[in-house]
Amino acid sequence: MNLPYFFIENDVAGKLIELNEETSKHVVQVLRMEKGEKLLLTNGKGQTFECEITEAHKKHCSVEIIKISKFEEPQKKITIAISILKNTSRFEWFLEKAVEIGVTGIVPLICKRTEKQHFRYERMRAITISAMLQSQKTFLADLNEPIKFNHFISKDFSGMKLIAHCEEEKTRNSLSNLQLSESVLMLIGPEGDFTSEEIKDAINKNFISVSLGETRLRTETAGVVAAALIKNLQV
Repeated sequence: MNLPYFFIENDVAGKLIELNEETSKHVVQVLRMEKGEKLLLTNGKGQTFECEITEAHKKHCSVEIIKISKFEEPQKKITIAISILKNTSRFEWFLEKAVEIGVTGIVPLICKRTEKQHFRYERMRAITISAMLQSQKTFLADLNEPIKFNHFISKDFSGMKLIAHCEEEKTRNSLSNLQLSESVLMLIGPEGDFTSEEIKDAINKNFISVSLGETRLRTETAGVVAAALIKNLQV
């Protein structure tokens, strides 16, 4: 039987850990766990900690680490920079699926055709944490604050840089035909796609134009398809 799996915000120092009130309540009141029972914790940085409950308090449950897993760095790094969506639930769906697939970085973009700029960061981060726990991963995807498109593409990135768009006038490579590196950044535009100027600016910053297939996809679908393809195609 799998042990219950929880996220802790801070780095682990020592063997004793006091869980926050939200996690304590879930452990003690929802799962009705008691002193001596075991659970798993992760801080989203590549390790899990098998723990035993030493004090089953609904507001400050305490546990003791009895086993630490081996640290493993993710071999493949995938960053999806994707336009914020007007429909919040669709962006939340993308976040959930991207984390389950194994995306290591997510950047909400504000493009010229982005319809909505308000972004509830704490709620979105909570969704990434929930998806990490659901999929039993030990690395929490790095969720950035929203950033304007032109500002973002000017930042340094050491890996392979791609931009998915639908402009047939510009040469596009089939993503499945590319030899991808271990670190990949993919740009996904808003509904209505990137503007011609944005695509040109990205290409001038050494982004490679790619196509995700013959059909036109919704933004959140394109993000998930890109993540899955990159995950399977990376060296």
